[in-house]
Amino acid sequence: MPRFFYRLVRVLALGLLVAGCSHVAPDNGSAKPINPPVVAAPPPAVPVPAPPVVQSSPPPPSAPVLTPSSSNRPATVAVLLPLSGPSAQLGAALLNAAQLALFEMADNAFNLLPFDSKGTADGAVAAVQQALTQHADIIIGPVFSVETKAAASLARQAGVAMVSFTADSTAAGNGVYALGFLPGPQALRVADYARSQNRPRLGILAPSNDYGRTVVDYLSNNATQVGVTVATLQYYDANAADISVVVKRLIKVDAHRPGDVGFDALIIPDEGQRLRTVANSLAQMGIDPAHVKLLGTMLWEESRPGSEPGLVGGWYPAPPESTHSDFETRYTKAFGARPPRLASLGYDATALAAVLARRSPRDFSASALTSPTGFAGIDGIFRLRSDGTAERGYAIREVQNAGADKEIAPAPASFQAAY
Repeated sequence: MPRFFYRLVRVLALGLLVAGCSHVAPDNGSAKPINPPVVAAPPPAVPVPAPPVVQSSPPPPSAPVLTPSSSNRPATVAVLLPLSGPSAQLGAALLNAAQLALFEMADNAFNLLPFDSKGTADGAVAAVQQALTQHADIIIGPVFSVETKAAASLARQAGVAMVSFTADSTAAGNGVYALGFLPGPQALRVADYARSQNRPRLGILAPSNDYGRTVVDYLSNNATQVGVTVATLQYYDANAADISVVVKRLIKVDAHRPGDVGFDALIIPDEGQRLRTVANSLAQMGIDPAHVKLLGTMLWEESRPGSEPGLVGGWYPAPPESTHSDFETRYTKAFGARPPRLASLGYDATALAAVLARRSPRDFSASALTSPTGFAGIDGIFRLRSDGTAERGYAIREVQNAGADKEIAPAPASFQAAY
C-alpha cells in the first residue's frame, strides 16, 4: 500500500476538543520526528495534494497530553467517499479535510483508508465490504442518505460503527450516526433565539418538499419545549413563480390589533433564488421586516440573502464563525483552494476518530461516541445521540446588506450551557 511520509509537529489548538471537561491537545515540548501514519492513496482520477507541515503556537497549559494507544495494531479508520462519479469533487474535498485532520490530530498508530463509494448505493455497499476486509475499526462516511441506508446493514452486522456525513435522520440509528447538519434542530435554534428577543409567535412558510416538511414536523413537535408557539403554517409549491395566494392565507388579521399579522417571526427554510423570490412576495403582500423578523436555516448561509432587501436583518443559525474561518484558512493554505461547506465534516469526523484512537485502550464503542459532554470541532460543539443523530450548538447570524453576515449570538461552549 502506498504511503505518504510526513513529519508531525505541533497540533493546532483549534483541534477537536472534549467539550465541558477537557480538550485534546498535541504533545508539549520540542518538535521531533515520529513514525508517520499510513494513508491509502486515493484513486488516480481524484488527485489529492499532500498538506504541508502545519505549525502553530502551543496549546493552553491546562490541556492534557494524550499518549498513543497501547494496542499492538494501529487503529484502522475507513473513509467512504464519492471519489469518482458526479460528486467526485466533493469527495476529494472531504478527503483533503480528512487528511488535514490526520496530520494535525493523529499519531503513528492511526491508519486512514479511503474507499470509493461512487456516490451510489451499490458503490457504498462494495466500499463497506472492502473496508471490513481491511479490519476497519470504524467507518467514516458515506456522504449521501441513499448510500448510508444501503451500506448500514453490513456495518451493523459486523459491529462496526458508521459515522456518516448525511443529514437524513432516518438513515441513522443502531450504530449508524448522521453527522450532517440536521435541518429541524437548526430551525428550533433560530426560533428559540427569536423567542429570547420577545418574538414567541412563530409563522412557518415552507416549500412543499422533503426539506420543508422535515423542518415543519420538527418544529411542530418541539417548539413548545422552548416556549415558542407555531401560530400559523403554510406550504408553497417549490416550483411556483407566484406565492401571493399562499401568503394571504398565512396572514391572520385581527381588527383589535391593527398591523398585527398574527406572528412575530416567520421562518422560511429555503435557499437561493427561490428564497429571494419568497421574500419579495412577502414584501409585496405588506409583511414589514420591521415588525416580523424573517428567520432561516443554514440554507441561507450561501444563498446571498443580503442581495434581497426584504431579507436584510433576518436571522439564521450557523456554526461559530471563528473556528470555521480558521479551518478554511488552513485548508486553503494546504490545498490551494477554498473548501466547500461540507468539507469541515470530513475534518471533524476524522479528528473524532483520532481522539478516540489515542485513548488507552482505544475505544470506538457506542458509549465513547455518544459521550454526553460531546466534542467541539470545526463547526462548534456536537454530540452524537443514542438515536444516531448529531446535536449541535449553533451561533446566530444577522443578514447584512453589504459584506459578511454578522454573528449576533455566540454558539454555546458546552451542552450544559446550551441556549
